[in-house]
Amino acid sequence: MTGDFRTTLRTAVTGRPDTPLVLLGNFEVEDEWARTERGLPRLTVAGSGRAVVNRMDEFALLLAADGDRVVLKAAPDPDHLAQLAELGLTLPHILVPRAQDPQRTVTADALADDALLATLGTLGDAGFRLAPHGVSAVEEELAGRAGLPLAAPSAATCKAVNSKVYSRLLATDLALRQPPGRTCVTLDELADALTWAARVIDAGGRVVVKDAFGVSGKGITLVDTGRRLDQVRRMVHTRAARSGRTDVALVVEEWVAKRTDLNYHFVVGRDGTVSFDFVKEALTDNGVHQGHRFPARLSAAQVGELVAAAEAIGGRLARDGYFGVVGVDAMVDPDDGLYPIVEINARNNMSTYQSVLQQRLVPPGAEALARHYPLRTPEPLPFAALRRLLDGVLLTPGDRTGLVVTAFATVNAAPPDGRLYALLVADTAARLTALDAEVTRRLTTVTEETR
Repeated sequence: MTGDFRTTLRTAVTGRPDTPLVLLGNFEVEDEWARTERGLPRLTVAGSGRAVVNRMDEFALLLAADGDRVVLKAAPDPDHLAQLAELGLTLPHILVPRAQDPQRTVTADALADDALLATLGTLGDAGFRLAPHGVSAVEEELAGRAGLPLAAPSAATCKAVNSKVYSRLLATDLALRQPPGRTCVTLDELADALTWAARVIDAGGRVVVKDAFGVSGKGITLVDTGRRLDQVRRMVHTRAARSGRTDVALVVEEWVAKRTDLNYHFVVGRDGTVSFDFVKEALTDNGVHQGHRFPARLSAAQVGELVAAAEAIGGRLARDGYFGVVGVDAMVDPDDGLYPIVEINARNNMSTYQSVLQQRLVPPGAEALARHYPLRTPEPLPFAALRRLLDGVLLTPGDRTGLVVTAFATVNAAPPDGRLYALLVADTAARLTALDAEVTRRLTTVTEETR
């Protein structure tokens, strides 16, 4: 990654390096994209889980440049802002709606506040552009009602290129290696795919059925028996019968062996240029994203293969009307071969929000880990108290080893259940592991006090 990432991003999405942005962290925009689609039945995340995800909006602070605005559901802890400032990060002007519902996205909160909409409209008149995490019809409504133009493609374009069906078809067209599988947009195609899947299972294999707009482990079903395959078939057909529709949005793939999950990141400009940023090892648990470790342990040839894939994928995305951030999930097989495309995330990714910190706080040759820690706190935990708890392991200016809190609002979003998001940096892999263990130990003491 060369140059200031914030400049690269705003040039790509607005055509100018100095366009001021209004940043919006509307995480799990996939829920909006999936609203009218017929995928797999899945549980709706509500309660504390939804409240925590919605407070990930605070990540948008990390992308802000001088003069930008960030819309947040609630004002950040001032001590957390002070920590970011101490490390040299730019603190933007923060806009907060008059009221926030923990179960609503920051976009929905903004739409419910006429005064905030008026403020956003004056920013639009001043040349600002709205830069969401991802664009759905709800973000388009916000842009339209506020009079604040989007620094992004249309919601229809963003939804189309984020479908797992699109990813598979694109990989086929570009001759990029991918697991054997089938795309399904009709019940007839699903029937053919499940017949193929039954043969894979009969031969001792396993298949995975994916909702085209699943995210964070939702809408993914691993199938290893004919009985379970029949259950999936019945679930989908039952939904179709109730809706009177025969369209679906599913992918069926063979479950293949892998050694490592990867995520590589690039930006597609309005002019079609593709700027490759980095590749990281993705940490997952049953398909749920847990964090990133970088630099990725890959050979120069493997990185070169991913760069070439990014150029090809980015070129196709540009021709299909997309511009902006792209993160592609990939895998390394047990023999060090690559599956260079598992799915496309044409929106901000978790690693997008690490980019500025990565450039400023991770020295050449250092090891880094981005992850979250579960926390149980009986009552709201001030950042000052967390700072005391982590005294001696927090990164300070000039240090090469330590932890940076990347999102703090998620700690207190739904007591007692919360998450602390952080970036850890160390000189060596061994020191990074030791730092992670020490942070885990200290945070566990808080959790244990709630039992």
